[in-house]
Amino acid sequence: MIERPDNRSYKLRGDRQTLAQESAYKRSWKKFGIELQGSINLAALFPDTTVQVMEIGTGMGEGTALIAQQFPETGFIGVEVHRPGIGALLGYIERFGIKNLRLMEEDAHVILRDHFADQSFDAFHLYFPDPWPKRRHHKRRIVEPEFLALIHAKLKPAGYIHIATDWVPYAEWIQEIFAMSTLFTGGVIERPDWRPLTKFEGQGIRKGHTVTDLKYFKKL
Repeated sequence: MIERPDNRSYKLRGDRQTLAQESAYKRSWKKFGIELQGSINLAALFPDTTVQVMEIGTGMGEGTALIAQQFPETGFIGVEVHRPGIGALLGYIERFGIKNLRLMEEDAHVILRDHFADQSFDAFHLYFPDPWPKRRHHKRRIVEPEFLALIHAKLKPAGYIHIATDWVPYAEWIQEIFAMSTLFTGGVIERPDWRPLTKFEGQGIRKGHTVTDLKYFKKL
């Protein structure tokens, strides 16, 4: 049995899918989903790509699909635990004809710990993770020292993590956690042109949320 972290960094929401999401899952999971069986060889999975990126938490998949579509020579692994989001992303993959994206349905900590060798990835994307705003829940935030140590091990030399959040206190938390670490260097950056403005992010902006992009490079 796979051991999962005691303090999950995500909420276990309902897994009720729309008909379209369920249909896409049934049609395309076998082609684009990765079963958790031993170590995963990225070179074999993406033989025609030169860069490998993992996105942790793909949500409803819009941004993930648009980024993968922009960079066909990059191999993307999308990690998500909620079945409706996976079904939605598979629908985007079908609609856009994306070939350089594969999905995994499990906690990212488990996936990275058990299924990928060290120095496997050029980058990690972490977009709009759950901010867990209540103080008693801060221990559930994904950005914490143990997570930094895990992704540091899995990044190639000079690899990086790109984070976006629309919760200012969480952006401040992220900066504090990275500032305490000797493993990374970086900070706040301008939003890159290639990171698409999704419906989710647009809704937050219309509510007055401030979006912060941060980028941290692995120290050698």
